[in-house]
Amino acid sequence: MTPEAPRHPLPPFTEDTAREKVRLAEDGWNGRNPAKVALAYTADSKWRNRAEFPQGRAEIEAFLTRKWDKEHDYRLIKELWTFGGNRIAVRYAYEYHDDSGNWFRAYGNENWEFDENGYMAHRHASINEKPITETDRKFRWPLGRRPDDHPGLSDLDL
Repeated sequence: MTPEAPRHPLPPFTEDTAREKVRLAEDGWNGRNPAKVALAYTADSKWRNRAEFPQGRAEIEAFLTRKWDKEHDYRLIKELWTFGGNRIAVRYAYEYHDDSGNWFRAYGNENWEFDENGYMAHRHASINEKPITETDRKFRWPLGRRPDDHPGLSDLDL
């Protein structure tokens, strides 16, 4: 097996490199490309996401495909919570609507652990969501990467 190229920034993380890693993850998820996003994880990465426990890139890709097939107009903001060594904790919120046009905002926390090459080996997510009205939406940028000047979670009081 050919070793994979390092995925910068690499651990151990500084505050700046942890923030960069968080933003890169947010950008990837906002791109909503399951195959591309799955490449940020180790080949044997282990997840805990609500009641699902995907393991490995193929299961992660399948999970993300199912997720984004039902969560339309998905927009996500992640914010660094804390970091140390090869671990990062984030809080996040995302908004989406279902097939019936009902809007939701999900809130959560994730704990990440990276291997020495910068790939995420473990992702533990805790998520809560609530219905919102279309007028309650706060994430209104065009689909894709959140603009640099768009407020973050703390700025939005989330």
